[in-house]
Amino acid sequence: MPETQISAIICTHNRDTYLGAAIDSLLAQDFAADFEVVVVDNGSSDRTREVVEQRSSDPRLKYIFEPTLGLSVARNTGARVASSDLLAYLDDDAVASPRWLEVLYSAYQNNSKIAIAGGKVTLLWPQGIQQPPWLSPGLAGNLGAYDLGDSIVYIDQPGSTPRGLNYSIRRIFLEEIGGFDVHLGRVGKNLLSNEELQMTEFALERGWQVAYLPQALVAHNVAPERLYRSWFLNRGWWQGISECYREQLAGKAGIAQLPRGGERFLRGLYKALKYFSDPAERFDKLVYAYGQIGYLNAAIQGLLSTAKKK
Repeated sequence: MPETQISAIICTHNRDTYLGAAIDSLLAQDFAADFEVVVVDNGSSDRTREVVEQRSSDPRLKYIFEPTLGLSVARNTGARVASSDLLAYLDDDAVASPRWLEVLYSAYQNNSKIAIAGGKVTLLWPQGIQQPPWLSPGLAGNLGAYDLGDSIVYIDQPGSTPRGLNYSIRRIFLEEIGGFDVHLGRVGKNLLSNEELQMTEFALERGWQVAYLPQALVAHNVAPERLYRSWFLNRGWWQGISECYREQLAGKAGIAQLPRGGERFLRGLYKALKYFSDPAERFDKLVYAYGQIGYLNAAIQGLLSTAKKK
């Protein structure tokens, strides 16, 4: 068997409706070298295994069942099973463009300092549905949209990190930092996040580079249940909790989180009033403010937990 040049990994949990298209987009890649597709079934109870088995005649396809729920857990399992030193992660509800693997592989081959790379993400709306008028470009990012332009960008601010649904990483770097942090990332239906932001922080601190590659294009399906304001408010809440947890993991937790979160909450409310005549920007700022309540709630819980231990 020739050496595997890159491993494409799909971590999936109960998404059999979209999974087949995601796998097919990888098996159809325009990539001359040897590659594999690893599907990590993260405790699914739907037809996930059957969808994979329908394509099992392709020797490049691997299936593994990971019973412990958690996106970061599944990503680490995928890395452990994969054969290559380059790991490319595609979400189970996304579709990769034909040259996705080629663009990622070439970037790593041409620059040994790249630890993480990802590309542009466009949105695929459900049939007959258009982008709601109350959805700002910023909140569209919560659906996966990601566009830093049409030129390669070397990212120096963690907030601009590539999206996890179109994400690749060098194995040596992943092992250097001990894998994906299982305290961050989605678990079941909770919307914990910030794991990619943390990875970019680690990479930049250690002298690695993080690249945005516009030609590594992926399209992301927008699930109909995400087209409600309540979903974005819930997403904002969990974003606040994720930010609090990230600070705790970095040793930055404490009483200072309360005025910090309070100031951001008031800033969000002020901006919501400022953009009152613009429904998209107004809702954007309200989601931000609501997220700060989640942040403050998690910060208070952390302080109470610390006090009890003392």
